[in-house]
Amino acid sequence: MKKTIKYIIVFFLVSVFSACNDLLTETPEDRFVVDNFYSSETDAQAAVDAVYNRIGAGYYERIFFLVADLPADDYKNGGGMSNSFLQDIEYYRHTSENEFIKRVWREAYDGISRANIAINRIPDVNMDDDFKNRLIAEASFIRALLYFNLVRLFGDIPLVTKIETIDDAFALRSPVTDIYALIIDDLEFAASMLPVSYSSGEAGRATKGAAITLLGKVYLTMGNMQDAETVLAEIVNNEDAYGYGLHDNFRANWEAATEHGIETVFTINFSEPPGNGNQMMQGIAPKYSVPGGKVPGLAGAWEADIPTQEVYNLFEDADERKDATFRTDFISPKDGNIYTSSIPLFFKYFEEGEKICRNSDNNVQVLRYADVLLMYAEALNENGKTGIAEPILNRIRERAFNDTDHNYSGLGQSELRDAIYAERRLELVHEGHRWSDLVRTGRLIQRMKDHAAIEAALAEPDKVNIASNIKDYHVLMPIPQHEVDLNKDLGQNPGY
Repeated sequence: MKKTIKYIIVFFLVSVFSACNDLLTETPEDRFVVDNFYSSETDAQAAVDAVYNRIGAGYYERIFFLVADLPADDYKNGGGMSNSFLQDIEYYRHTSENEFIKRVWREAYDGISRANIAINRIPDVNMDDDFKNRLIAEASFIRALLYFNLVRLFGDIPLVTKIETIDDAFALRSPVTDIYALIIDDLEFAASMLPVSYSSGEAGRATKGAAITLLGKVYLTMGNMQDAETVLAEIVNNEDAYGYGLHDNFRANWEAATEHGIETVFTINFSEPPGNGNQMMQGIAPKYSVPGGKVPGLAGAWEADIPTQEVYNLFEDADERKDATFRTDFISPKDGNIYTSSIPLFFKYFEEGEKICRNSDNNVQVLRYADVLLMYAEALNENGKTGIAEPILNRIRERAFNDTDHNYSGLGQSELRDAIYAERRLELVHEGHRWSDLVRTGRLIQRMKDHAAIEAALAEPDKVNIASNIKDYHVLMPIPQHEVDLNKDLGQNPGY
């Protein structure tokens, strides 16, 4: 069948960046969608909502964490995860053929494609200019977030902002500096156009504070500590105006009544059916480690994603984050009895009382205010302002222990740097930050070798394989082989 060049371009976009299968299966409607859909305010909002849907359905539901947390020292495969691709990521045997690495690439570029369409099409819609700019800013924020995740995982990557020609569809990899330049432009625009807050019915949409926070994280990752300090200071010094703070109770970040509270900077909304339930609970819920292999009345538990013994042992008993992050005792929704796991399990994304794990409406916190404080303290310390950074860090400690007895005092720059790194690990377990933190601070290779020795001594003799498997090139993931096969000029990261 004859196709216009437009459809050929769409086909290649789908092939190269694995965009929605809908674009292929609904070809007869494609001309109407592309040419005529963006004609009203309702259409424009629907386009941006589709971008949010992409990062919620699948991507931040679990896939991103498998690639961003599993190859670090806090997270491992449980009894419910025998998938060889995930075992390979944990033990640093992953190759360019890894299906989960392919998925994190594919789903990110799918989201970027949706964001690009919204950013390029909405300007032509006849609608209120303020609302128009807000929608474009929301799409820009998500595009920046996805490119930020991609550039940290893969380094040089294709930079695609539109598809108008065959060359656009077969874009070569752009330098990291170019990717970051687009990310910064997107976030600066988003920060200038997004509101500080929304009505309760729109909770979960990108805000001005989210854009500024992500920009601060970008500068921190780039090693630009002066700009990181300046940007993050805007949030910390005006936290009341942005509505930010720390919950008194750490667990409040994952409770239904407070998960959109003062500590939330950007979150992914989940809801019980007919909405999209959170698969994270299914991955962490107890199964093999409890007597009888299940908790009665709790259906669909996998026990696939579990913490390392090392990270669990780092928490002091007086640290209130310990019981909010991990759990060994689980109440049966059926008989009310307590079932005790033989190992600690993740608890952040567990919804107590839920009977079907896949139905959890527990949100995923992508950016929290605690992270803002930790990043700001790090930037201040690296800029020689250790005395100012220390009390910022102590805000995290005081909430964790509910006292001031565990505060840091009189630390030098190097000591405080180590304290900040340690606190980031304790505070942000299983939130998708650990691997990138280790990479950006140059600690990944040695830390994973040390972790292998610790875990081997504790309970996991096979963990010693990590020490022999990990290589210097593992600071980047491989470009998925599927993409290289489609575009021979794409190239591959060193070592793969």
